[in-house]
Amino acid sequence: MTEEKPVLHPSWLDDPGLHDVLAVLPQARPVGGCVRDALAGRPVADIDLAVPMPPEQTLYRLEQAGLHSIPTGLSHGTVTAVSRGQRFEITSLRRDLATDGRHAEVSFTDDWQEDAARRDFTINAMSLSPDGTLHDYFGGLDDLRAGRVRFVGQAARRVAEDRLRALRFFRFQARYGRWEQGAEPDVAAMQAIAAIAGELTQLSAERVWSELRRILTGPHLAATLGAMERTGVLPVLFPAGYDPAPLIEAVANGMPGEGLAEEAIPRLALLVGEKEPPRALAERLRLSGQEAGRLAACLDGSVPVWDGAADTVGLRRLLADDPAQALIDRAWVTLRDERAAHLTRLLTPLSRPHFPLAGRDLLAAGLATPGPALGHLLDTVRTEWLHRGCREGEEEKAALLAWVEDGLKAGEI
Repeated sequence: MTEEKPVLHPSWLDDPGLHDVLAVLPQARPVGGCVRDALAGRPVADIDLAVPMPPEQTLYRLEQAGLHSIPTGLSHGTVTAVSRGQRFEITSLRRDLATDGRHAEVSFTDDWQEDAARRDFTINAMSLSPDGTLHDYFGGLDDLRAGRVRFVGQAARRVAEDRLRALRFFRFQARYGRWEQGAEPDVAAMQAIAAIAGELTQLSAERVWSELRRILTGPHLAATLGAMERTGVLPVLFPAGYDPAPLIEAVANGMPGEGLAEEAIPRLALLVGEKEPPRALAERLRLSGQEAGRLAACLDGSVPVWDGAADTVGLRRLLADDPAQALIDRAWVTLRDERAAHLTRLLTPLSRPHFPLAGRDLLAAGLATPGPALGHLLDTVRTEWLHRGCREGEEEKAALLAWVEDGLKAGEI
């Protein structure tokens, strides 16, 4: 299926830094996630490009034009361009020569459809010309609108090329798939994943944890874990045992962390419990030292569990011996109910104040447009918030929005 027609012109297509790069590489197209999220109406953080030329030629053109360029991974066709403080990852169109289920040996091509055919999901295989023409060779737009996550071509072949795609499927299904009214994930994908589930042990622990931490902090967690269990993926990932029920209960009762991959550890602790010693689990998943320490604290019986007393003196006594985050984690792992939620509300201001402004607030106020500049603006506002003393709430949000508006009018931001 090929669909080529102007369908959108996201504001980031007018980004000056992107214009600099496209002036040097006029055949380049934004590809993958930035196109998908623009079509889905979601914020776009990074703009990745593809070009129908070898990486050495890309690098040469950028250098000749005076743009800062980095040979990020020439063997895989990737060059990074830096323009006006923004980074753009530029990858040559590729075809697979050989795959072993973990990595691919590639050569370069100038055929856009051939490159799209080697991508994982239809919603990730679209590209966009600078004039807004969408190039959709495999029905990605229809799938995105329908809430379908499908592999490009034969699901079994895509998964065999890189087994990590089995875990990526669940992450993308959680975020872009449709679960309501009894909707089920793509049958062909589920069958293909079930057929190779046992081979996931051949993947590096680092790659597995990189996906798993985002799944654990993603939306529709109960449905996602159920799908992973039906395909036999969860038993392979946790051979010593697991129990989704405590985690699902905690999330249903307001456990924080959705969308924050760094908050995956207490959720991992709830999923595995005492079925695998924390040290062994940390070593098996190659957790960082900080992650391993937090996992151990989550399951450490010596860390007190809050008894529900809301008096300041009692909380101070707890905080004298253990950091607030450890107390919050322990409460969720042990209690999983409103008491844990209440303790979170009490202690969070004492541990990590909540930045009251999000990108969607700036977009809704008409103070920013989707794209890399949005992230830079948020960083600027957060710095101002830190100077103000990390106040929270709607009043502080309104004050920060007013500060941004005044700064933009004065040309100071």
